[in-house]
Amino acid sequence: MADFIQTTNTKSAVRDLTIPIADITAFNALVQDIIDTNPFGCTSYTEKGVPIDPVTRSQERYDAKIVYENLEADTIGDVSMQVASVAAFGTAASHVMDDDTLATAIGGTQSRDTGKDSFSCKLKCHDANSEIYYVTLSRDRIRVSSYTDDAICAAVETWADAKPALG
Repeated sequence: MADFIQTTNTKSAVRDLTIPIADITAFNALVQDIIDTNPFGCTSYTEKGVPIDPVTRSQERYDAKIVYENLEADTIGDVSMQVASVAAFGTAASHVMDDDTLATAIGGTQSRDTGKDSFSCKLKCHDANSEIYYVTLSRDRIRVSSYTDDAICAAVETWADAKPALG
C-alpha cells in the first residue's frame, strides 16, 4: 500500500478578545473595513477564468437570541435563530420580536438578549505570495487559518493591534 505524503504545512492562530465586539453594527463595520481597505495587502486573482477580489466574504453565520419572560420576569422560553447575512439578521430578529402569536404560545413577553447574540464571518484572502488563507472574525475572537508564511499572521496581528476594540 502507498503511504500518505505531506504536501503542505498550514498553520492556524487565534486571538481571544478581552471584550466582545459590541453589536452586529460594529461587527459588520469591522468586516466591511477589512474588505474595503485591504489592510493585509492582499491581491486580486483569477479562478477558473473569473476575477476574484483580494478579500471576500467566504462564510457567514449570525445568531440572534430572543427570550420570553412571564409576569414575574422569569425566563420561561427562548428562541435562537441563525441566518447567513447581516441583512437577514436584523429582519429575522424583528419578525420574531413582532410575532405575538409565538409569544402567546410560549406564554411570555419577548425581548432581545443581544448580549447572547453571536456573529461569525470567514474572509477568504489572497496574499501577494499567491497563498490563499482565511481570517475568521467572531464576536470574541479572530482566527487566521490555512497559512504557511508567518508574515501573513504578522500582518493580521499588526492590523489587530492597531484596533483598540480588538485588544
